[in-house]
Amino acid sequence: MVRVLVTRPEPGASSTARRLREMGFQPVLLPLTKTEALPVETGLVPENAIAVVVTSANAIRHAPKEIMAALAALPCHAVGKRTAEAARAAGFMDVDEGPGNAEALADMLASRLSGKAVIYLCGRVRFPVFEARLKAAGVGVHPIETYDTVAPAYTDAAVVEHLSGQPVDVALLYSAKAAAAIQALARRPALHELFEKTRFLALSKRIATALDVADGEKIRVAAEPDEEVLLELLKGWR
Repeated sequence: MVRVLVTRPEPGASSTARRLREMGFQPVLLPLTKTEALPVETGLVPENAIAVVVTSANAIRHAPKEIMAALAALPCHAVGKRTAEAARAAGFMDVDEGPGNAEALADMLASRLSGKAVIYLCGRVRFPVFEARLKAAGVGVHPIETYDTVAPAYTDAAVVEHLSGQPVDVALLYSAKAAAAIQALARRPALHELFEKTRFLALSKRIATALDVADGEKIRVAAEPDEEVLLELLKGWR
């Protein structure tokens, strides 16, 4: 059975593992990133903002209840389905589900919100293009960082234990930080054999470029930054 490494953190990791079992694969969990809540001051909410934009469900999950209560009455523009669902669950009444990726969302909102101000619920580690495109279109962006993304520190022994001492056939990569982390693990002498023949599936081109692999055949990229599309790439590998 093909062993598929799930590098995303909880709560998504267990959901992905269940999906992989249904597809006939053996999931192996090794979160290469984790999210941690940041302290947020309620005074950061600007009075002139007419909407909230969100490109990660984690930004909503880690937001303090006071912040969410202050924002819930505003329209919320979510990057895609999963983030929109998190926004509704958090109390937003007016949620607009976006096209699925941050750059396309920025393009969609650029003309609609030009000359206005928005609140951007986000993480400390984020791709700058989204904010840059909105600002270039005359949108005032007020970021509120609710969480940070960090890489867990694994010893060689801990990685071997997570992998049951068996090589990884395929690794799913959900972020550039995870791609860099798995590459660092693969370069450790004690772990090299576990990743020597691993193939990688990346959620986006940006994530794939963070992985320095000489053999381009070892990397495939999802046509859209959506997990269902990513998992489709596994078909035919059993």
